[in-house]
Amino acid sequence: MTLFEHRSRRELLSRAPLAARMRPRTFEEYVGQEQIIGSGTALRNSIEADTLPSIILWGPPGTGKTTLASLIANVTDSHFEQVSGVASGVADLRRIAGEARERLGMSGQSTILFVDEIHRFNKAQQDVILPYVEDGTLVLIGATTENPSFEVVSPLLSRARVFALESLSDEQVRSIVKAAATDTERGLGTLKPHLNDEALDALVNLSNGDARTALNALELAVSATAPTANGTRRITVAMVEDAMQRRSLRHDKAGDLHYDTISAFIKSIRASDPNAAIYWLARMLEAGEDPLFIARRLVILASEDIGIAAPQALTIAVAAQQAVHFIGLPEGRIPLAEATVYLATAPKSNASYMALNRATEDVQRTRNEPVPLHLRNAVTGLMRDMGYGEGYKYAHDYEGNFTPMQNLPDSLKNRRYYQPGMQGYERTVRERMERWWGSGVRESDRDGMDRDG
Repeated sequence: MTLFEHRSRRELLSRAPLAARMRPRTFEEYVGQEQIIGSGTALRNSIEADTLPSIILWGPPGTGKTTLASLIANVTDSHFEQVSGVASGVADLRRIAGEARERLGMSGQSTILFVDEIHRFNKAQQDVILPYVEDGTLVLIGATTENPSFEVVSPLLSRARVFALESLSDEQVRSIVKAAATDTERGLGTLKPHLNDEALDALVNLSNGDARTALNALELAVSATAPTANGTRRITVAMVEDAMQRRSLRHDKAGDLHYDTISAFIKSIRASDPNAAIYWLARMLEAGEDPLFIARRLVILASEDIGIAAPQALTIAVAAQQAVHFIGLPEGRIPLAEATVYLATAPKSNASYMALNRATEDVQRTRNEPVPLHLRNAVTGLMRDMGYGEGYKYAHDYEGNFTPMQNLPDSLKNRRYYQPGMQGYERTVRERMERWWGSGVRESDRDGMDRDG
């Protein structure tokens, strides 16, 4: 490297964001992910032996995926190529693969291809890489924040090992921030920043385990703070909050976090825990989740998990959906919260849902017999002559507006799909059905639906 090239590289590094300047240069400087990259682990050993297999690094932002790839580039004897899933196309991949094949044939040197944000590659782009990964021309390192099970094509995924990176702990983020604040070569040490314990705690807390977010906020706070007479820049909690603006919330509207959070929300309501349910609701709303998506899930839950144990549940859920649609955000948060608390504290029953599942099973596995004649409407003389409607008992002609009558096909006679529970209004329904139909609706008959009729 010439003096001019070395000087240009140093100038370029000095203008890079703090997070880029502070990337670890050795495994000793790397913070976190001990479970996959700690001393003695299979991945660490394969990197140091330069026998790295194709891997996918999957984890939240700011957990060290790109940093780990750059470390591999520093220690490997293989040729290292880096592309972006956003900016690179098929032509770039074909060129890199062609050069890798020539390099392997001429000098025996392997090529590692690092694809940052590999989830942004479409199927065609991933298919271009596949044969070269398969025959060993390329060793792939893919980095993604999305679940590779859904974002990486199956043939490519089967040829790579997936390593899941975890969010950094508060102590790990704290150590990274302290190092950046004191490093005089690559960090902010020459600017003499001073963070008191409260400011440091606020920065760590608001970053949510994302080292990049913490370093970006630190850099902004330091650059926006005037030095004192002795050159020190005192960073306060207010400055940190101003630089951060708001907590770094991790969420997406189509990926794992979207489904994981709504799952936690629904399961908290099902578990009758209004506190947890409200928390997950707030998490989703603060992260920008579609409120109508939340409302739709509440409507489903009201029928699936509450049913007629609390008949008003569905009405309240639908009303919340209509209210959100009508008034929008931010006020739409209020009816969502009301519906969430009501559903969480309502008695629970999935009896209606399970009744439908049982009936559906019989519909799918048994012969679809004709509707019994007595249940058919006799709208013509011919139909009456054929017995349509004959023997039908009009409920309102009998005491209590009820009389027993077989309404199922003969092959399904005496089936009991709906098994009411003992919660809320459903207890009343159960008692009424027992008066009408006898003990066939009891809990003890739930699993014995008389499959022989």
